[in-house]
Amino acid sequence: MEKHFKIKISGQVQGVFFRASAKQKADSLNLRGFVRNEPDGSLYAEAEGEEDNLRPFIEWCIKGPQQAYVEKCDVKEGSLSGHRRFIIER
Repeated sequence: MEKHFKIKISGQVQGVFFRASAKQKADSLNLRGFVRNEPDGSLYAEAEGEEDNLRPFIEWCIKGPQQAYVEKCDVKEGSLSGHRRFIIER
């Protein structure tokens, strides 16, 4: 079953290749959506796809890439948006 999640990640998450790593992880799990830096220093991502593929992506977001330090990861379910692929927004 396809689902959509909105994810806000706080901590030392900008300037540590988090967005590029998130895209790589999402692509490996056949997820669609986006990730972007937020002005407050956090990251915001939306991901949709099969629920079994979303779970490992969310677990990965809670830890992030090796250089990151995730203090908080808020996940909320949303409505499917029809994203075609996973992109890094600037």
